Amino acid sequence: MITVTRLDCMDARALIAGARAKADEIGVPMCIAITDESGNLIAFERMDGGKVTSSTIAIDKSFTASAAKKATHEYGAASQPGAPAYGIASAIHGRLMVVGGGLPVIVGGEVVGGIGVSSGTPAQDTEVAQAGIDGFLANM
Repeated sequence: MITVTRLDCMDARALIAGARAKADEIGVPMCIAITDESGNLIAFERMDGGKVTSSTIAIDKSFTASAAKKATHEYGAASQPGAPAYGIASAIHGRLMVVGGGLPVIVGGEVVGGIGVSSGTPAQDTEVAQAGIDGFLANM
């Protein structure tokens, strides 16, 4: 048997709150998704004004970050022509995201979930996702 540590609903709400605060601060309404360590959706919020098309993107960014245990921007760099993971974006029926904004949530050296953010630039999405993680970890 194995023991699995994963985010729960209260953790997901804390991650969303931290991300939402940063999104408000930078003035970009976002779609924010939280998944467990296996990539299953726990919570989602589309802020007023968040792009409708970004809903699925945020969920898939979180899925990638938690299930693959790697930030989406890392896949972006590794998936360029000639790079070792070229073409990986088409894996898993196109769910594997290679655009910044998806980060694994790591507690005690273990990936316990993921956060995916979309509606801004990849840099803004990543900044908002990191703020969600920072706020969550600060209040643990």
